[in-house]
Amino acid sequence: MSPKILCVLISVILPLSAAGQTRSWSSGGCVPVQDIADGDSLAYQAGEKFSFSIHYEWGAIDSDVGWANIVLDTLRVNGTKSWHCMVYGRTTRLYDLFFPVRENFQSWFSYDGLQPLMFTRDTREGKYKARNTYAYRRGGLAGDHIMADVFTTSDGDRSVSLPLDSCTFDLPALFYYARNMDFDTVVPDVKYPMTFAIDDDIYNVYFILRGRETIKVRGVGTVKTIRFSVKLISGNVFTGEEDLSVWISDDENRIPVLFEAPILVGVASGRITDWSGLKHPFTALIKKR
Repeated sequence: MSPKILCVLISVILPLSAAGQTRSWSSGGCVPVQDIADGDSLAYQAGEKFSFSIHYEWGAIDSDVGWANIVLDTLRVNGTKSWHCMVYGRTTRLYDLFFPVRENFQSWFSYDGLQPLMFTRDTREGKYKARNTYAYRRGGLAGDHIMADVFTTSDGDRSVSLPLDSCTFDLPALFYYARNMDFDTVVPDVKYPMTFAIDDDIYNVYFILRGRETIKVRGVGTVKTIRFSVKLISGNVFTGEEDLSVWISDDENRIPVLFEAPILVGVASGRITDWSGLKHPFTALIKKR
């Protein structure tokens, strides 16, 4: 299995994925969300933690190949209360023998309004390494933009200015923004847009609401969920013929509990294994394992 699969699955434990360089939507604007002007009205709180297991199936192979942790807290950025998200993922000890992968994403975004402030990425995939440091700049003579210091093993160090609008996020900030989507407004089978920055590129993304399902999550139990799908681009990892599917808890927490992506060889998936510090009762879990 390509190590990039682990990177992608860690990065998209939410209903979003890269969908080419052309933004596509039915009515314009960002994904509709509930009131995010007040940090106290959001779907989460400081101290929330998740753990996920990354799984791979192909022929006789059916095993966990990695894991990811997500931690949310608050702190002060330039004297202002802000959110701080840490995402850490890695391959298991066995898979480390073949191709060690480490992913460390950190994001800082405003407590009220969820505007991204800073972002860092530190990635190792075998001998390949990548590092990102973003500072979000708004207003001024240069207008809104992202000042990005980027390093990759293939291209070395470089500093670039990336375009920034109200629908552009880094991946962790996008994850928390999307968890506040307004289900009274989102229409099934309609594409909704967002954009995210990674390395020195901006990617247009969209997700599609598919409906409600009750599913069994291994090691957790029976969960009432809302399923989303994402069209994936064909390339050296994904087939481009099927959707990435993501199931989130059908309660006020909007927890991602399961995700699955068909790839060129086999199927990569992930499932929640542990959680703590939830803001609301996990009422979507209707039968524990």
